[in-house]
Amino acid sequence: MATIKEVSELAKVSTATVSRVLNGHAYVKEENKRRVFEAMEMLNFQPNASAQALASNKTNSIGMLVGSFDSPFYGPLMHHVEEQVREKNMHLIVTSGQESLKKEQDSIEFLLAKQVDGLVLHSDKLSDDTLISLLLRHPNTMIVNRLVPEIAESCIYINNEQGGMIATQFLIENGHTEIACISGQMSKVDSRDRLQGYRNALGVAGLPYNPMYVIEGRFDHQGNHDAVRRLLDRAPQITAVFCQNDNIALAVYDVCAERGITIGKELSVIGFDNDSHSQHVRPRLTTIDYPVHRIGEVAAKALLARIENRKYSPSNSLVPELVERDSVCKLS
Repeated sequence: MATIKEVSELAKVSTATVSRVLNGHAYVKEENKRRVFEAMEMLNFQPNASAQALASNKTNSIGMLVGSFDSPFYGPLMHHVEEQVREKNMHLIVTSGQESLKKEQDSIEFLLAKQVDGLVLHSDKLSDDTLISLLLRHPNTMIVNRLVPEIAESCIYINNEQGGMIATQFLIENGHTEIACISGQMSKVDSRDRLQGYRNALGVAGLPYNPMYVIEGRFDHQGNHDAVRRLLDRAPQITAVFCQNDNIALAVYDVCAERGITIGKELSVIGFDNDSHSQHVRPRLTTIDYPVHRIGEVAAKALLARIENRKYSPSNSLVPELVERDSVCKLS
């Protein structure tokens, strides 16, 4: 196996120059870079990742915590983070918190033990104080889909409350006054914020908040069908449902099919996230677009800029937008 010394001798440069090329230093003459790369190719030189990490104090890796791997939300989020990371010839190490405080804590300690150069965290269970302390310990950290005011510059998030309000206002504008809401897990800040947006829209329109019209579901596929059945049984008078994500809306579609209820005519449905399947169900689902690609891209770019001591000043708060399709009818 070839060594750095052999590469330097063949390229007619110092071993220090070879080391600088391997570690991506900017101040290396182009001619010397060319000769080093040619020598590495001729010798089939494979740099040792551990040795590089020791030399540069970097591992060329980014750690990422997500809620779960079983979700149409986290896949695109991971994909768009990794796209940016791989452009820098770095690797992404991903772990899952699985809706457990202990597992989130263990996952972060695992990533830190790997000496990752930065962290991208989607945390539901860690407290604001814990995240603030973590940033003091590991400043190269970005929080996604959550705002912690004290570290707002390290948070990339969507205004979920505004999204819930936009969805509910759209139903009200279409003549609906008996509007239900099926939330995600109320342990999640997304769910609480979207529910607050629903309540805000009712208040602005002068409509009463009826707790019988609100039921807790889940952002994944577990138990949503039973939640929809319970809602329709106890509040058959509703004409519209705000579903706090598109998975929940799909459960509404299924239960309505069981009961012979026509969506878009007898019951209006609006979702949240704009998952890829939302435009393929029939009727096509009206929903709130969650720009997951932009969240992942901005979080990764901001983190990489921080690691490289570059300036990057994105808008940390992304605005949700209505995607109008066919699942909401206008009442006369």
